[in-house]
Amino acid sequence: MDASRLLRAGLLAVAALACTSAQNAAARFDGSRALEHVKQLVAIGPRVAGSSGAERARTYIAGQIMALGLQVREQSFLAKTPVGPVQMVNLRVTLPGSGQGRLILAGHYDTKLFQDVVFVGANDGGSSAAFLIEMARVLKDRRNAPTIELLFFDGEEAIVDWQKDNDHTYGSQYYVDTARRDGTLKDIRALILVDMIGDRDLRILREPRSTRWLTDVIWAAASRLNRPEFVNEEFAVEDDHIPFLEAGVEAVDLIDLDYPDWHQPGDTVDKLSARSLQAVGDVLLAALPDIEKRLQEP
Repeated sequence: MDASRLLRAGLLAVAALACTSAQNAAARFDGSRALEHVKQLVAIGPRVAGSSGAERARTYIAGQIMALGLQVREQSFLAKTPVGPVQMVNLRVTLPGSGQGRLILAGHYDTKLFQDVVFVGANDGGSSAAFLIEMARVLKDRRNAPTIELLFFDGEEAIVDWQKDNDHTYGSQYYVDTARRDGTLKDIRALILVDMIGDRDLRILREPRSTRWLTDVIWAAASRLNRPEFVNEEFAVEDDHIPFLEAGVEAVDLIDLDYPDWHQPGDTVDKLSARSLQAVGDVLLAALPDIEKRLQEP
């Protein structure tokens, strides 16, 4: 090989190494970035479904996603609520994969409606939306096996009373009903739901109605990474994963409901930690190859 060819080969090797290094750097979840997204969402104020605050939250989320070179699709619907029809909007981001079907990573971005207090929902609504924005950055250049869909639900919170008239999980119910109608429900291989994952004292318990193998794979990854935030105890929670489970879709809910400021004015950014968001990001990324392998099995 002459000197010019040798030099060119060397430059190509350096370029390839630099590209690989850049991809590896991009593949790391950054809890501090996620926490910054929480701060920006909280600065909007309450983000109640159907409100201007929710619209501003969607604008922020879409802006961050599009800045990554990704597309955002709106799934708009008119929800029937105890106070009348409310316009709600799910946001969908697709990361193409090489395999069949799709894996959904989801969370909600709306906040609970309160008439007498200002509720900004740093953890409850903010942490899940921020987590998904950061996951978009991490996964956009990854070689995904099934297509991964990042799904931001609207209307998770009750408008009046969770226990009455099915007044909750409007976005996830609509998404599942739509998938049934258009015949795409069969393409959903699994759902991983995150909710209230930023608490400084994070303790995520196994949600017993969640699909067992999904839970086991995630907890095994947490064990490998020595993440004590994932606790081998059970606590049942009604959340956006239930409509999927009822439709026959395998699903798991990652949530810490043992949070003193749940649905309280004190659910503010100072109660959250980048370390907690980092723990969930690291564990899910570590579990993802095993989840993908299982989903590609006949």
